[in-house]
Amino acid sequence: MVQKLDYLRETPSQTAGPYVHIGLAPGAAGFDIYDQEMGWDIAGPNAKGERIRVEGLVIDGTGSPVKDVMLEAWQADSQGRYVDPKNPDATEEGFCGWGRVITNFETGEWGFDTVKPGSVPGRNGSTQAPHINLWVVARGINIGLNTRLYFDDETAANADDPVLNVVEWENRRATLLAKRTERDGKIVYRFDINLQGENETVFFDI
Repeated sequence: MVQKLDYLRETPSQTAGPYVHIGLAPGAAGFDIYDQEMGWDIAGPNAKGERIRVEGLVIDGTGSPVKDVMLEAWQADSQGRYVDPKNPDATEEGFCGWGRVITNFETGEWGFDTVKPGSVPGRNGSTQAPHINLWVVARGINIGLNTRLYFDDETAANADDPVLNVVEWENRRATLLAKRTERDGKIVYRFDINLQGENETVFFDI
């Protein structure tokens, strides 16, 4: 006999945390569980290409940094190749292209080291500009937010990117551009994510 379950309703949504970092990024929370954290250096030591650091803040609607955020990042290598489990030799040894970091509990800053990704194929023969995909989750966010980080010094590639061109207004596209700087001889891209307000970052429904 099959019991009818029509009376069951969807479970209410629930925000992440406040202890989400213990399970997903325990090293940053002071728990020595994993041999290697899934983040901080996305590329690995053998990856070819331009070494960069990416960092920023996640900012709420009042202009204050959110200090309990977790971000996941995934990207192609410098040749525009994503890791393919069926063809692990397609990218450099040790290249992961994926990582998970949390914000500093005191300052709200987040960051990771990697190599600058190359352009990747898009749909219908198009080419996507170099970018890093980001997923953001924190208390107060019921569903993780998906966005992309593009590079402000890739002017020509950005102009032809099919995803950027979906964003109608130029000032909205600007919220997806990381700004290139240098610090102590290293290349740093700054990318602040605004959850609300006039400069709200573009988020994608995927």
